Amino acid sequence: MGKLLGSRKIWIGIVLFLVGTFMPYWIRPQLIDLNQRLQTLLYQTDGNAIMTNAFLIVSVNTVITIPQFLSVVMLGDGMAEVFNRPPLKGIVPLIVVPFAYIIVNKITPLNYSFGATDIFLWLTIVIMQRLSHQKLNLGMKLIVFSQLIFGVTWLNQVPFLTRYGFGLGSLSYKVKQAAIQMGFGGVLALYANVLFVIFVFNAIVLWVYLTLYIEKWAISQDLHRAQLEAQQSRSGREVLHLVHDLKTPLASIEGLVSLMEIRWPDPKMQEYCQAIYDSIHAMSKMVSEILFEDRKDWCELKDLIDYVRASRFSGTNLAVDIEILGDPQACVYINKIRMTRAIINLIDNALDAVEEQESGKVVLRAKVFYDEVKIEVEDNGCGIQTEKINKIWKIGYSTKKHPGAGLSFVRQVAEGHGGYVNIKSTAGQGTRVWITLPLGEKQ
Repeated sequence: MGKLLGSRKIWIGIVLFLVGTFMPYWIRPQLIDLNQRLQTLLYQTDGNAIMTNAFLIVSVNTVITIPQFLSVVMLGDGMAEVFNRPPLKGIVPLIVVPFAYIIVNKITPLNYSFGATDIFLWLTIVIMQRLSHQKLNLGMKLIVFSQLIFGVTWLNQVPFLTRYGFGLGSLSYKVKQAAIQMGFGGVLALYANVLFVIFVFNAIVLWVYLTLYIEKWAISQDLHRAQLEAQQSRSGREVLHLVHDLKTPLASIEGLVSLMEIRWPDPKMQEYCQAIYDSIHAMSKMVSEILFEDRKDWCELKDLIDYVRASRFSGTNLAVDIEILGDPQACVYINKIRMTRAIINLIDNALDAVEEQESGKVVLRAKVFYDEVKIEVEDNGCGIQTEKINKIWKIGYSTKKHPGAGLSFVRQVAEGHGGYVNIKSTAGQGTRVWITLPLGEKQ
């Protein structure tokens, strides 16, 4: 039930269904006036009036039908996703549309009939949905279906199709009856058929174009991601080779320091040599963590934050507030280099978000709980729009002008440490991203 109520498509479908169902009630005065004008046509010989009223009837029926059919398409898509039953995409419209006509006939004095036109539309839309693999968004569907519905609705004005279930509603039936009595039945049929062909053909061409455009765009996005991944893979290999080569000069430096200790036994020199040894061992450990991403060690939270501060802000004038809420000596089992890189990515994104704001503020905050720690970066920048939240984790997607892999890397690092990453953002107010990691006792 929760998934059903949480489906965005279902809620859009419900709203559109209510709009389409109650549309005849809102425009009831215009419908009644049109009905009275059709009554007078039965006693007049005015071909122009016949064509004008036929156009008005088709336009009104199109305005009423568009939200109805869009609503059932959205409801069918939403229910098929929630219940994982693809056939619901076709079954739901076939059930809901007749139900809408029942409601319409209850709230308006005119008779609206669910007939061959609606079945034809339903079949056409189901086929188009199937062939396009649900790739068109709501706006594209609105453009295509509007033209399709306007074209198909003209079949209601073809007199000889009445016997086959087209145009049984009171308004369409009266205009056809008046046309036949005046001898304009053939002209009206020609007029309606031509418009049917023009608008349906245009809708199909537009549908094909949009479907191919979406497919082409999807292929280009996949290609872009593949290129980015290949570039990252190549860059990663080059970095690994470079880092691996650092071990040779480190070993040479360590050997030379040993000789210095032997050659100059001065206490001060011994102290300097020990400091060099400590730096060599720290760098050797860093090299190992870069080369082997699965290599982890226990690290105090304060040490991690200090390392981030030294890596990101050393030699810069960038201001980031740092807060540690809880025990700063709490330990996490991490690959310090990769985790630092992930946190720095979040800080870089936050700094970009507040770059053009005078009162911009970025906070790096660590919160220690009973069995986990949350490392979060918060800013009061421009925020991220709701529709973009789900896209930001994809490789190659960026809200900036250049492609990036920052947040996808952050998620990869968090999950590689048995944790996860979350985001909360409000457009115009700011963004907060946090990495949750399990805690442990220092070993």
